[in-house]
Amino acid sequence: MNSETRNCQNCKKDFIIEPDDFSFYEKIKVPAPTFCPECRMIRRMAFRDHRVLYKRKSDITNKIIFSIFHPKAQVKVWEQDIWWSDKLDGLDYGIDINLNESFLSQIKKLFHTVPLPSQTGWDMIDSDYSAGSSDLKNCYLVFVTTSAENCSYSAELNIVKNSMDVTRIDSSELCYQSFALTKCYRSFFSSHCENSMDIWFSRDLVGCSFCFGCTNLRSKKYCIYNKQYSKEEYEKLISSFNLGSNKTISEIKENTKDFIKKSIRKFYDGRSNVDISGEYINNSKNTFSSYYVNQVEDSKYIQLFFTPKAKDCYDCSLWGANTELSYECSSIGSNCYDIKFCCRSYKGAQNCEYSLYCIGCSHIFGCSGLKNKQYCILNKQYKKEQYEELVPQIIKHMNDMPYVDSKGRIYKYGEFFPLEFSAFPYNDSIAQEYFPLNKEEAIKQGYIWFEKENRNYQIDINTENIPDDIKDVDDSIIGKVIECDHHNKENHQKLSCDNSCTEAFKIIPEELQFYKRMNLPIPRLCPNCRHYERLAQRNPMKLWHRKCMKEGCINEFETSYAPERQEIVYCEKCYQQEVY
Repeated sequence: MNSETRNCQNCKKDFIIEPDDFSFYEKIKVPAPTFCPECRMIRRMAFRDHRVLYKRKSDITNKIIFSIFHPKAQVKVWEQDIWWSDKLDGLDYGIDINLNESFLSQIKKLFHTVPLPSQTGWDMIDSDYSAGSSDLKNCYLVFVTTSAENCSYSAELNIVKNSMDVTRIDSSELCYQSFALTKCYRSFFSSHCENSMDIWFSRDLVGCSFCFGCTNLRSKKYCIYNKQYSKEEYEKLISSFNLGSNKTISEIKENTKDFIKKSIRKFYDGRSNVDISGEYINNSKNTFSSYYVNQVEDSKYIQLFFTPKAKDCYDCSLWGANTELSYECSSIGSNCYDIKFCCRSYKGAQNCEYSLYCIGCSHIFGCSGLKNKQYCILNKQYKKEQYEELVPQIIKHMNDMPYVDSKGRIYKYGEFFPLEFSAFPYNDSIAQEYFPLNKEEAIKQGYIWFEKENRNYQIDINTENIPDDIKDVDDSIIGKVIECDHHNKENHQKLSCDNSCTEAFKIIPEELQFYKRMNLPIPRLCPNCRHYERLAQRNPMKLWHRKCMKEGCINEFETSYAPERQEIVYCEKCYQQEVY
């Protein structure tokens, strides 16, 4: 079988389908896609909320509740505990198949009828203001996380304790304002480090401890800007820095920025891999064009599978834990098998197609809000024999009478849900973090967009009035409304900021305790702006073909470092020869 070049019906750009891709499609009995890989990925990500909670009315109790769904979203929402209880039986909403209407239109009607849980997650203890997570304890505004305790203002964590303002952290503790860490302890303002402790303002450290402003070190101790010191010299120099001062922290961050940017970089970030391509890949094999995955094998076009493990999957985004043989899905995990064109199907789901928010189900097609059901179509129960007879007829019907969206895009069997099916506006979805659009661009492409609601608040503390040193801060700051530094102090008009700035924020008691314990200054930015400040250290979900920049090396590779960037990018062999 040969490669084929096709034209994406969304962005109108050409894309290539390789022989191995065709083999996978044949294996799971689906046609080749009509959207290019990037458009498919963005479409799936637009179905996933990220770091948002709203107040809205419950559609069962009429109480005001916190929800991941915007009050304007055209869906019914129940409190999470009620949704998980026996009060909801998705079969009560079952409808007959109508061969005079496109099947996806019928799914859309069902999706807007069956209640959804106000938040997604389970095993949450004292973590009411978090979502998209499991196994949380004493967490506040933590999202897309598996197992965390005493954490706040964070996202994409796995087995993390006593940390704050961190993103994409695994098996770590006592970390702050850091990104992409694995097995780290006491890491501050650092990124892309592993098995390291007591590190500050550093990047690309492995097996290091007591390092400050360092990069590309291996198994080193007591280093400042990559210069070796004795234990006594190091401790004396570090103690001379007033790290509890915001002014000092700001100056050090600026000083280390250029030093780290000028350091060499390996063409991708990842370890213990065999035959892969992409970025942020670890412990994986035969995995291509993928981003931020762990323990993934024989897969392609996978993004944000940060909890292990997955095998034989194509075009799946978010979560992933123990997923196998799945295609074109968003937010699946927890022992899933053979899932196609689904969103939020998990907890042992198997053989599911075109379903949303279905838990522990098997052999379902076009369902919404089912729990532990089998052989259902449009939430209606069938016998096994009936189900197996009807599914091929539905697939034929989807091809004979496809859904056509508002922009004229055609959705036959084999495509994920249309963009307009998402319950989330584009600006609330995780797609906005990786592929930001303004309102006009989003609407032009057919996405939903909700304007930010006006917030009524009175600033108690302007940025310039926050004490510079944490030692001068007392408990009176708790609960005060603090102005974000990205907000104009004179006329209260937001400055140029694309970070979904909340303009103001508060300090909670646990947060102040953390700053006092770690000797860290009070932040000057709101949690959203701090989050985007960390994301600035992240490489994009794009690959460029480049050559190794080491003189004399002829190796070539696919990398997420764009050619115009100033970093010096090496192949793996040259990088390993250069690191200390």
